[in-house]
Amino acid sequence: MSIDIVSPQNARVKVWAQLLDRRGRDKQRKFLIEGIHLVEEAVKAQAEVLTIIYSLDKGKPAELYERTVGYIEWVGVSQAVLEKCSDTQSPQGIIAIVQMNISPADQILEMAHDLVVVVDGVQDPGNLGTIIRSADAVGASGVLLGHGTVDVYNPKTIRSTMGSLFHLPIISADLLDVLPAARAAGIQLVTTSLQATHSCYETDLSKPTWFILGNEAKGVSAEVAAEADMKVIIPMQGQAESLNVAMAATVLLFEASRQRAAFTKL
Repeated sequence: MSIDIVSPQNARVKVWAQLLDRRGRDKQRKFLIEGIHLVEEAVKAQAEVLTIIYSLDKGKPAELYERTVGYIEWVGVSQAVLEKCSDTQSPQGIIAIVQMNISPADQILEMAHDLVVVVDGVQDPGNLGTIIRSADAVGASGVLLGHGTVDVYNPKTIRSTMGSLFHLPIISADLLDVLPAARAAGIQLVTTSLQATHSCYETDLSKPTWFILGNEAKGVSAEVAAEADMKVIIPMQGQAESLNVAMAATVLLFEASRQRAAFTKL
């Protein structure tokens, strides 16, 4: 059985709307996802989906409802309520409230065959979402977010992940605490530099490797860059000065994936 809410002034709606802001998400330890694809991905990944809000005008998505009725709450809402709980101009008709699942920082050090992306101060939600999506695409062990990085639960970040948010561990931590421990565990720490003399294609990325990527304008902070074992360059044949941080992450991840695939065939 589902309930209906039509007034945007409803007390529950006001609580949901707070999740559009980082302060509200941090306080409630919950976040919003919007659109049938993301909601289905969350359900398939067995994320802790608490409530599904759907448009009374469009009705429930029948297949998803049949799979989740009885253990996920369904609430039918008016267009005005959807608009209050969405950051898009045209709400898609289905929103879910999901409980945050915060992994401890030391979990990322326990993963076998480590391939991890370390994000230091990336500010654009689309860039972070694309990095997470690329990490998922190559089967990376996880993504480690340093302080100053855009909120992974920002609605724009979530949309950019296309559901990959639910497929691999995403951990927030103080990089200056975690990176030395990673090196002590035998993990290779690699960052990029336009002044580097080694190409990513001639670097052994088949062993446990963490890629450190930085802010769009400033790059990796000096303190974090000092923790890297190696700096590499992504060779470019054209006249572009550099790659977008998400594109650079994708190139590095797929090169590491290529090397590992080649190694397993030997």
